[in-house]
Amino acid sequence: MEKTDFLVIGSGIAGLSFALEAAKHGSVLMITKKEDTESNTNYAQGGIAAVRDSMDSFEQHIEDTLKTGAGLSNRLAVETMVSEGPKRIEDLMNYGVEFSFFWKENKKVLALGREGGHSVSRIVHKADHTGREVEKTLIERCKETGAVRIEEHSIAVDLAVDVSNGNHRCVGAFMLTPGGEVEQIAAKITMLTSGGSGQVYLHTTNPAIATGDGLAMAYRAGARVNNLEFMQFHPTALYPRDKQAFLISEAVRGFGGVLRTKAGNQFMDNYHEMRDLAPRDIVARAIDHEMKTSGDDHVYLDVTGRLPREVRERFPSIYKHCLSKNLDITRDWIPVVPAAHYMCGGVVTDLDGHSSLPGLYAAG
Repeated sequence: MEKTDFLVIGSGIAGLSFALEAAKHGSVLMITKKEDTESNTNYAQGGIAAVRDSMDSFEQHIEDTLKTGAGLSNRLAVETMVSEGPKRIEDLMNYGVEFSFFWKENKKVLALGREGGHSVSRIVHKADHTGREVEKTLIERCKETGAVRIEEHSIAVDLAVDVSNGNHRCVGAFMLTPGGEVEQIAAKITMLTSGGSGQVYLHTTNPAIATGDGLAMAYRAGARVNNLEFMQFHPTALYPRDKQAFLISEAVRGFGGVLRTKAGNQFMDNYHEMRDLAPRDIVARAIDHEMKTSGDDHVYLDVTGRLPREVRERFPSIYKHCLSKNLDITRDWIPVVPAAHYMCGGVVTDLDGHSSLPGLYAAG
């Protein structure tokens, strides 16, 4: 049986960030079912919402978030997320994450994009591959600590729970090794950062690793879970879909892209005052309604109103992928459909990540 101070299950931004902090206090073992870079974070395109501009405010960001949450958000959690957001951006930059920027009066200024539900531009990003930049940088920092060991191709199959003497405490996990053996890992603290369950849907933007096994382990161990019925469908995945639907970032609409029917008609005016930048659930339902009404199998996203050079510079990954499909997004409308994207429910925690099961934390 292997022992560690901190066991981290999953290698996305939540797990890596936790590992970097935990490494200051003890040994850290991170296990991930594929390569260390293979996470939902690695596929995130748009960016991170944070107040960075004098024209923005915490109050406005909070209001936007609560409004988009349709009364279901935990206000204290929203306030905490918004108020700490700028600090977390600074943390990432201190770790070496290079976000997109421009020069203003001989100073580097972060470029801010806009996405659905936001009343102003506040999305800190790295072109259209923000997640990949964050993932790469945090993995590098973890490996440099000397206190974080990452075990790739290792699958957590169940949490270890101590029920002796009236206890009910998570004390680590059981891991399936690359060699096919099951080993127990004893840990003082177990952090579950294993992502969502997009793969339960036929069409999802999530990679093959998003199978919900971390959530299932927590449930079997007795941790509280909730809101599992809430799955966010991203409005714009490229059509026709590959096995993993290719995401067309919401930032494309924040950049001036508009949704059109096959006949060329804009339609979001009929659904929401924010039109193409309405919250994702509203845009996804609008697209679904238009498709069912017309009998069409997709709609279009049109960003041809921007200069080709601007589009290529802002969305290099999307441009390159679409070009491989014989689609030039600087001239052609992009065929899109909704796809399962983000699991809103999960393990119940407090604002410090404690779950209802002592010894088990969850994040991400």
